[in-house]
Amino acid sequence: MSIPSIFLICAIGGYILGSIPFGLVLARMAGLGDIRKIGSGNIGATNVLRTGRKDLALLTVILDASKAGIAAFLAASFAPSADCILFGNMTQINIVAGLIAGSCGVIGHNFPIWLKFKGGKGVASTFGFILATSPQIALLDLATWLVCAFITRYSSLSAIIAAIATPFYAFFLSEPTYTIFYSAIALLVLVRHRGNIIRLIKGQESKISFKKK
Repeated sequence: MSIPSIFLICAIGGYILGSIPFGLVLARMAGLGDIRKIGSGNIGATNVLRTGRKDLALLTVILDASKAGIAAFLAASFAPSADCILFGNMTQINIVAGLIAGSCGVIGHNFPIWLKFKGGKGVASTFGFILATSPQIALLDLATWLVCAFITRYSSLSAIIAAIATPFYAFFLSEPTYTIFYSAIALLVLVRHRGNIIRLIKGQESKISFKKK
């Protein structure tokens, strides 16, 4: 099989797996109806949490993170480890295959074909993708999010800062191929959070509450 064919299969497979709307499916299975009709209208864990079901929200996070990560893992596992050149950089086919599948998994979550391309913001999926392809960078991202969330109490701002930091972490800790793919996904996170950015600028974004109600 040719290298372009391998990459194409990884892209399609990753996108299809990423397109599974776990938040929507879990909410309906639990008899909570269509979560797109409540809160932000998002299919992600944050909106699932607005139903009052913390267990479903947690399961949504795990599944949303897993689908892009699994796509990346499977692609990297089955693709050959032969050398190849991508964007002028020497790398390996299996590395690129994993990055393509994982990236497309995130894209699938954001723009699922089953929901007329209206999906989530991809934070959990992005983390799962990075965890599967570069665990050390994923841990740095998690630490970045936690520190920012504790200081600012803005979940969205923390996600944005962690996304922006990811390519810089990759630049120093990984080969250039990772930096390229992580930069593209970081840009997607920023685009998907444009509404949050506007609310942050206006001072209208809701904060995380650490107090028990």
